[in-house]
Amino acid sequence: MNESSEMKIVVTKHGPYRVTGSVPLAVQVITPNRAGESWEWTQGRSIPAGAEYSLCRCGQSQNKPFCDNSHLTGGFEGDETASRRPLERQSVHYDGPTLVLSDAERYCAFARFCDPGGMIWRLIEQTDQPRARDLVIREANHCPAGRLVLRDKAANQPVETPLPPSIGLVEDPVQECSGPLWVRGGVRIESEDGKAYEKRNRVTLCRCGASDNMPFCNGSHASIKFRDGLIPETAP
Repeated sequence: MNESSEMKIVVTKHGPYRVTGSVPLAVQVITPNRAGESWEWTQGRSIPAGAEYSLCRCGQSQNKPFCDNSHLTGGFEGDETASRRPLERQSVHYDGPTLVLSDAERYCAFARFCDPGGMIWRLIEQTDQPRARDLVIREANHCPAGRLVLRDKAANQPVETPLPPSIGLVEDPVQECSGPLWVRGGVRIESEDGKAYEKRNRVTLCRCGASDNMPFCNGSHASIKFRDGLIPETAP
């Protein structure tokens, strides 16, 4: 694949994310179970975007998810503050009987897939039991930010479901807000200085403009009740 067609997201200085390489774009909805806990991802409508497009990251565009240059007049300051260290080195590790859980809390996107069944940090201690092990694997792999990563102790290999290269526009009806950009499948994310961040299967980028871990999401969209208008506010 040549440079012009490579799937890539470039963080521009105090401006939008410039996306190249025909990266598919679609709504991804956090869908709860009967108890109201985050349980499944439901894909919504695909958004026509073309080979190149710019996505708002200041949260002020009137044409979300796309940039309309509101950052130029809205006083947006989008300095990148995230560490360049590999996430593994930023993580706390929880050692279970069969799995090790790595947790980089600063990257939490507040999707809450880690809560059902007693919370993943408690369940990791029970992973010698098949039901608990399966639930831990499910919860970690549903984490959009890749905050939670598992390693199988016996095989010494990550327990990771490969995702198709794409960008999801996260919607969270339970919290009545819109979430981050869910970047999947190892799409390259490049800083404004031209250096690439660690390539990952799952990562979330801030698009509300409020994160203190730019360009990554830190869950601030939930506290400010960010809305992009892509799904009705009355959605269940």
